[in-house]
Amino acid sequence: MRLRGSNYYMFIGSIVGIIGITCYPIIVEPMINPEQYRKVQKVNRSSVKQEEIQPGNMRVWSDPFKPREDRPG
Repeated sequence: MRLRGSNYYMFIGSIVGIIGITCYPIIVEPMINPEQYRKVQKVNRSSVKQEEIQPGNMRVWSDPFKPREDRPG
């Protein structure tokens, strides 16, 4: 069976549509509504003390655009 004309375009369109529908809850929805995921992370990470698990005596991540608090001036 060969797909020709509009049947071919409908087949390709359905494949693209299925990929789009599959990607929406995984990629798009968390970008639109991040609050739900922030709440889940806050609950899951509440018992983790970052200072204790930080490898190699490295500083815990901080905002790179904010002045460091451990350095004077």
